[in-house]
Amino acid sequence: MKKNLLTLILCYPLLVFSQSNNEPSSYDIHDIKITGYLQTQFQKAQSPGISSFSGGDFAENSDNRFIIRRGRLKIDRVDKYSSIVFQLDATQNGVQLMDAFIQLHKPDNKRLQLTAGLFNRPFGYSIVYSSGYRDFPERARVFQTLMPRERDIGAMLSYKPVKALSFLTADLAVVNGSGLTARDYDSKKDLIGNLSFKFDSLANKKLHVSFGASVYKGSVRSATDTYYADNGSGFTKITSPEIKGSNLKRNYYGGNIQLQYDNTFGQTNLKAEYVAGIQPGVAASSTVSGTLASQSFSIQPATDLYLRKFLGYYIWFTQQISDSKVNVLIAYDVYDPNRKISENQIGLDNNTTAGDIKFSTLGYGFAYTFNSRLKLTIYNEHVVNAPTQLTAYQKDIRDDVFTTRLQYRW
Repeated sequence: MKKNLLTLILCYPLLVFSQSNNEPSSYDIHDIKITGYLQTQFQKAQSPGISSFSGGDFAENSDNRFIIRRGRLKIDRVDKYSSIVFQLDATQNGVQLMDAFIQLHKPDNKRLQLTAGLFNRPFGYSIVYSSGYRDFPERARVFQTLMPRERDIGAMLSYKPVKALSFLTADLAVVNGSGLTARDYDSKKDLIGNLSFKFDSLANKKLHVSFGASVYKGSVRSATDTYYADNGSGFTKITSPEIKGSNLKRNYYGGNIQLQYDNTFGQTNLKAEYVAGIQPGVAASSTVSGTLASQSFSIQPATDLYLRKFLGYYIWFTQQISDSKVNVLIAYDVYDPNRKISENQIGLDNNTTAGDIKFSTLGYGFAYTFNSRLKLTIYNEHVVNAPTQLTAYQKDIRDDVFTTRLQYRW
C-alpha cells in the first residue's frame, strides 16, 4: 500500500499536466499556472554540415554540437466559461511564440469547445502530443515535412462527449495554412478534420487501445504560370496563363493506432501512423536542399510548383524493463515524397530532382526516468536513402545522428 501511494505521489504531475498541446495543464478551474520543460542535448553526426530532422541542420563545418532543443514555458488559466494557454519556446536561437489560444465552453458542459488563436493542427496523433511526454526525441520526418513546427493560426471546434460516447473526440479546424511563423499569404484557408477513439478497459484493464483518422484539405498558391504534374515516371511540365495566381491542391489523409499493454514484466507500447496525399513542393536546387524541396511553405513559393503524390509512416515501440526506470526505444519511419517513381529513375531526363528521394530512419536507444520530472534519453538514428542517378545521391549519404538528451519538466 505504501509503495502504491509513493508511486501515485511521484506520478501525480504526469496525471495532472496535459499531454496534449491543445489543452491547459488541467481543466479544473484554477488561476494562473506555470508549467514547462527544458531539453538540453549533445549530438554527433556522421558528417559535418548534414541536413537533419533531428533538431535541425548541422553547421557547415560541424559534426557535433550542444544545443537547447526545447525550452518551453507554458502559462494557462481556467475559469467557468473559458481557458487560455500561452506558451513560449526559448533556445539558443531566441524566443519564439509556440501557443496562444483561448477556449470557450459552457460552464456546465465542456463537451463542446471553441478554440481560437495559435494551436497545434489537429491532424493525427503525434502532431498534437506534447514533446515533453513523447518517448522519442523527435517526430517522424514525414510530419516535420508536412507540418513544420506543428502549429497554425485559426479556429477549431472540438466535441468530447462525457458519458455514452466518452471514447470519442472530434475536431474540425480552419487555419491559414502557412504555419507557425507566418502570416497568411493568400485568401484561401485550409480545413482539418480529426476523429479519435480511446478504450481503456480491455483485457481486465491491462490493454489500452486508441485509434483515429484525419483529413487535411488545403492548397498552395502558384506564383508562376507553370507547374509540374506527376506522370508515373517523372514530371510533365504544364504551362498556362491561368495557372498564375491559382491554388493547387494540398491534401492529406491519415490513420493512426496506439496500443498499450500492462505486462507483469513491464509496460509495452506500440504506436503507428500513416499518411498519404498530394504535396505541392518545388525542385531541389543549389538554394533548396533535397530534404526541404517538399516541405510545406510559410511564405509564397517563388518558383514553379511540383505536385508530388507522397506517403509516410512511423512505427514506435517502447518496452519497460520489468519494474525498472528503463524503457527500450525502437522506431522506424519512412517518408517517400514521390511514391510514383522508383529511386533509380530519379535524375534521368524526367524533371526529377533530389526533392523526390525516399528516406527511411531506424532509431534505437533507451530512456532512463530518474523521477517524474527528470529523464535521460540516449538514442541513435540510422538514416538511409536509396541510390539514384543524381551525382550527390548515387549511394547512401552519411547522415546518421546520435543524441544524448537530458530533460527536466516542472
